[in-house]
Amino acid sequence: MGDFNHSAVPTVAEPSLRAGVANQHASRSRHTPLPEVAPPGSLTGAHGLTASTPRFTAETLKRDALAGVITGLMAIPLTVGICLMSEYPVQLGLATVIVACVISFVLYLIRPGNHIGVPGVAAGLAPILALGIHHFGRENMPWLIFLTATMQAVVWRYDLAKYILKAVPHFLIEGLLAGVGLKIAMKFLPYTYETVGHSDIFWTGERCLVMLCSAVGLFLFVYLYKRFKDTSPGVPYIAVIAGSVGLAFYVKFPMLHVEPMQFALAWPFPDFASITPRMHVEMVLYAGMLMLVDVIEQVMSNAAIEQIDPLGRKSHSNNSLLVMWVGNLASSFFGGMTNLDGLAKSSTNRMAGALTKMSNLFVAAVLGVVLIFPGLLSRLPEFSLAVLMVFTGWKMVAGMYHVAQQGPYAFGLAMFCGYLVFDHGIFEGLLAALVVHSFITYVIFKHDRVPTLEILKKFIKLFSDSVHPHATSTMDVNECEASGGLVYSSVIRPSTEKKNLDDFIGDWEYGVNHHNILSVVSTYDSEGQLWGTFAKDLRTGHFHIRRYFEHLFELENVKVHFESGETRQYHDIFIRSGSYEFSYCKKGVTVRVPARYSFVCKKEKTGWYILEHHSSEFPA
Repeated sequence: MGDFNHSAVPTVAEPSLRAGVANQHASRSRHTPLPEVAPPGSLTGAHGLTASTPRFTAETLKRDALAGVITGLMAIPLTVGICLMSEYPVQLGLATVIVACVISFVLYLIRPGNHIGVPGVAAGLAPILALGIHHFGRENMPWLIFLTATMQAVVWRYDLAKYILKAVPHFLIEGLLAGVGLKIAMKFLPYTYETVGHSDIFWTGERCLVMLCSAVGLFLFVYLYKRFKDTSPGVPYIAVIAGSVGLAFYVKFPMLHVEPMQFALAWPFPDFASITPRMHVEMVLYAGMLMLVDVIEQVMSNAAIEQIDPLGRKSHSNNSLLVMWVGNLASSFFGGMTNLDGLAKSSTNRMAGALTKMSNLFVAAVLGVVLIFPGLLSRLPEFSLAVLMVFTGWKMVAGMYHVAQQGPYAFGLAMFCGYLVFDHGIFEGLLAALVVHSFITYVIFKHDRVPTLEILKKFIKLFSDSVHPHATSTMDVNECEASGGLVYSSVIRPSTEKKNLDDFIGDWEYGVNHHNILSVVSTYDSEGQLWGTFAKDLRTGHFHIRRYFEHLFELENVKVHFESGETRQYHDIFIRSGSYEFSYCKKGVTVRVPARYSFVCKKEKTGWYILEHHSSEFPA
């Protein structure tokens, strides 16, 4: 979620983690050479950095300072827009980001989570915060944020995030974010045609001029976003804002109005005498929902930020949760908002050259200038903010595209969740969708004549740490006590048409040769693994596998041709190994890449699935 949310991995970014995990290889190939990672056994890399211990040099300071300033400039309009959506004072939103950036850097010195993430107020949580203000009152929001931070501290202390991710399907979170994104877009749409003067006639010359400027601004933003999203993602934000500020000197627009306010530190506890027992329960449940969405989005964003790390350093999700809940706890003492690592800002930070969290201090410094001199924001036309926030909302809705690749059930239920969130409420929508999902799952098991006790055992096993790492959604893996080996057993699925392995491999080949991403990705198990011919990392799950093929299909006229293959069968596991050749055009010349492959496949009642796929170039 973060600035937009997420995919996540986003992030990237864009909204939700979802949707924006920037391709590691594409982003690295389009930039100046980055410092090398320290080789195994060494203590530091080219700039004194390792995967676990942050080190700072004059070079890292220089790069982090520049990246932080650029990211801070890009963060200003996003933060302001999210504050307006949340119905929070703009200064509180700016203060939230500043405090979160400082805490993020301090804890980075002790327990590094990710290395280039930039915290910020969460776009996906903006309508939830606004609804909380309406329901509980502004005076009780610090207590609500305090409850949320406390729950997040429990999740961090006992490493419960993995269980939350198992309990709440990620496609329901995508549906929730889509509903929230639609709320954001509809909230800011009127700003694209509002005028300074008021008239009973809608189509006035002044209104048409504002609409024209909004349309041109949106077109410019989308063009620049597509042009620079993998190299300088901050460019479209800065260009639209700078252009609108310059235009405002010649054209009269409705401008952003910032009310002055005084900051005060206070205990976040409310007047308990004025809160009814029912409201107590409602606030706890509401804080639980905030915690749930916040934690899931942070974990997804963390995975995405790891993918775009310039030094390939690993992220530690639980340490990132520590940063998040400490930041939220601090925020509750001055009436601030929730925070998490935003994928849009983190991507900008990485593209601008950041190497460590030192860049967060410079982000905080840039926002601090605006916080001290809020009058600067009064020069910002409202329509330019609307352009950014409508785009943000749309990207959150567009995250449903990734869900569509997971099949009609996931897509349908995510759509149902999104509709309920938009039309009835965020908490009610997510809860209703979870109930429906649980009921459908139960009915499917009962249809397959699975005893209720066995269903309960499967549910309990879902949260067990004893699940074998080779297990997938279509295959259970357990250790055999008699032999000490592994026993592979099929997960029951409804019947469907039959195909042989040759036809199935042919489907994969057809999808690649016709650049049909949905067709290719659907051949893999939902938790399948791919080590691609042109990849330097292992991809797990449909989302990351899809990113690989998106990058592959950027090659001109890429094709694959199978040359040889041999199949071996071990009970219901089939291994097809052999050679094939990829080809693509580069500057009019055909480039051929001979490679070897291994497909580990399993036949289910629903068809074939690729569990593992390894491919590598033949040695020169």
